[in-house]
Parts: sequence; C-alpha cells; structure tokens
Amino acid sequence: GYSVCEVHAGDDLRLFLNGADGVPLGGFDRVEAQLAAEGRRLAFAMNAGMYHPDRSPVGLYVEQGETLRSIVTSAGPGNFGLLPNGVFCIRDGAFAVIESRRYAEEEPACRFATQSGPMLVIGGALHPKFLAGSASLHYRNGVGVSADGGTAWFAISDRPVNFSGFARFFRDVLKALYFDGNISRLYAPELQRNDLGFPMGPMVGLVVPAD
Repeated sequence: GYSVCEVHAGDDLRLFLNGADGVPLGGFDRVEAQLAAEGRRLAFAMNAGMYHPDRSPVGLYVEQGETLRSIVTSAGPGNFGLLPNGVFCIRDGAFAVIESRRYAEEEPACRFATQSGPMLVIGGALHPKFLAGSASLHYRNGVGVSADGGTAWFAISDRPVNFSGFARFFRDVLKALYFDGNISRLYAPELQRNDLGFPMGPMVGLVVPAD
C-alpha cells in the first residue's frame, strides 16, 4: 500500500532546507518550531530530493525564487543520475514536474524547486530503465502532478517496492518524480505518521494555520 497526501494550487506548499542560522533544519521537528513563530504548522511534510553528507542538495534547489544550488544535467552514478531526471516546481497557482534539461533551457519561474531523479513516468510510459522483476526493494517516495498543474500528489510506499512497482502506482497521475529510497520519510499528523531517521536535506511541506 501507499500513503498519499494531496495538495492543490494556491495552498501554502513550501520547501525547507536551512534555518535562520544557516544550519540545515534536518528534521520535521525543527520545521515545526520555525513555523510556530509564524503561528503556523505543518499539515504534512516529507523529504524532497537527494542530498550530500552535509545535507546540501545534490541538484537544483530554489527557495522563495532564489536559486541556492544550480541544476545538474549530466548523467551520473546512482538514482539521481539515471536520466531523465527532473525538477518539481512550485509556481504561483500551479505545480509542474519538468525534465531537467528542458528546465535548464527554459529557466521557468519557480517560487520553490527541487531536482531529483529518476523521473518515474514520462509521457504516460514508465522510465525505460525500470525492470518489472527487479529485486531492488526499498521504501520509496515521490511526487506526481495532474495534467493541468492544479494538483500534486505526494506518495510514500508502506513497504519496500522496486522502481517499476512504484512508477506503476503513479501511471494515472503522470509526470512523476522520484524523491528518494532508503531515507524516505513522512510527517502527517492526520495519518498518525512521524517517521524517524537520519537528518535530511530538502523537505517539502504543506503549511496551515496553527489553530
């Protein structure tokens, strides 16, 4: 099974990386503490992209319209470099998953953006490198966006799955982007979820009033 959180265009969806002190937030509890000062809280959150040991993003990272890490368009080792990879973009009034090389060419205006890989579904088809019988099983999480850009679905598997199985779950959503595997975590009070684990890099979260 899968746990899924749905967000609509116009909702206060943000990416989180560093606190006011410049130190990576690393966990949902520190994000909650930061939002409490605004009188707000998280409705849900999850890790949102791969990161280096110092928790800095591996690829593109944009926060409040400022590019803090440049896009990476070359193939490379690991899941991130399994092209095509992509960018999850939060615009004013819409969401998008954009293939990384196209993003580099078009430089769309994103209020928040995070790059990860691989893409799960491309034009209605699964990523060509995925194998239906693969024995590489992990907890996995990712994001898919509706064709009109008005809805984003954030999903995390409730048991270890391979890439093919995870991508098939997104097939009807289309344009899905893989966030991560072993460190996949979800914070969703309404689902009674607060996954523990190692400190994280980029996180995505839906922000709502505290009361």
